[in-house]
Amino acid sequence: MTPDRMEANPIMESLSERAQTLTGSKIREVANLAIGDPDVIALWFGEGSWPTHPSIVDAAVRSLQSGVHFYQANSGRPSLRQGLVDYHYRVYGTAISKNRITVTPSGMQAVTLSAELLVTPGDRVVFVEPLWPNLMECYKAMGATVTGVTLQPNEGRWSLDMNTLLDALTPLTKVFVVNSPNNPTGWTMSLDEQATVLAHCRKHGIWIVSDDVYSRLYKHAIHAPAFLSITDERDRFISINSFSKSWSMTGWRLGWMVSPPECERRLAQLTEFNTSCTPGFVQDAGVAALALGDSEIDVLNQRLQDAYTLTEKSLRAFPSVQFIEPDGAFYAFFKVDGMVDSVATAKEILRKTGVGLAPGDAFGPAGQGYMRLCYAQPTDILQTAFERLAVAFSR
Repeated sequence: MTPDRMEANPIMESLSERAQTLTGSKIREVANLAIGDPDVIALWFGEGSWPTHPSIVDAAVRSLQSGVHFYQANSGRPSLRQGLVDYHYRVYGTAISKNRITVTPSGMQAVTLSAELLVTPGDRVVFVEPLWPNLMECYKAMGATVTGVTLQPNEGRWSLDMNTLLDALTPLTKVFVVNSPNNPTGWTMSLDEQATVLAHCRKHGIWIVSDDVYSRLYKHAIHAPAFLSITDERDRFISINSFSKSWSMTGWRLGWMVSPPECERRLAQLTEFNTSCTPGFVQDAGVAALALGDSEIDVLNQRLQDAYTLTEKSLRAFPSVQFIEPDGAFYAFFKVDGMVDSVATAKEILRKTGVGLAPGDAFGPAGQGYMRLCYAQPTDILQTAFERLAVAFSR
């Protein structure tokens, strides 16, 4: 078949513009070369290597054994929604009503619901980048016109120019999406910056969607500065969160949203027409995770601190690497001198060293020249990874 015949595929041409214009994950492009290879140290995906706490697993098993096999309420089981109300009050000091909570089968599904709820094709949406690609692509798939405001390294840390951001948040903007702590950089928006943004968005009627998935993985306090602490139910504000990172439950697919109470019914309808509900036994696992208090998160943060200390020391020792300090999450997003194609370089590093890294330009054009390394691993595994990476970064 000639190239022209291949391009003129009537089935592909009949697909929606939304489906045809989706951009594939460049992280997956690299990972698919060796995913599942036991000899590869995989540091490309955003998950730790530690298993879910046994009490959470046991709760799911008990739930299944007790007969929780059926459809659930669109917005979530009352026990989990109440548990999340209590959690927000305990952690953030924020009193929210249960009708502001929507349980979702993953944080990613919560992102999708937020985009479906808010975006009409052509709406202007502003992001802070570099950024986890799924966030931006989801809004683009809903027809949004996307604008990015780029983080910049400043004296060894990530920084956001607030004047540039506020200029981008014009009265014609529908939604501002922020991920803080940020994937991939670990940059975290300060509470003063959040207050400034909130006042600006209130003035112009702009929605704020805050991806708070890494909120508890913050190096300086029990949680990162949060819009949750300064907003109320009258604000055009949605918080997206997940059990995946803080409770080591990536494969469980359990998340939640906090939104204005007026949105509850519409979010339930959108859930009905999409996934219908979140599995009941998974929700019972979430109840058990919340019942642990902060103990499991504290253990994880200590592991991450040990891993970070080794990661910082090792990367700073490589002559070709410019290390930029993160404040949260569990990534090192570092610049590599002379690198012009991060995807090709990630593939070459994988081939030569057996270490899987995420290419920087998977996180948008601002990520070109960078690599992301997920350091949520035991230190012995990381030590081996850095010994291998010396081949790539020592010169």
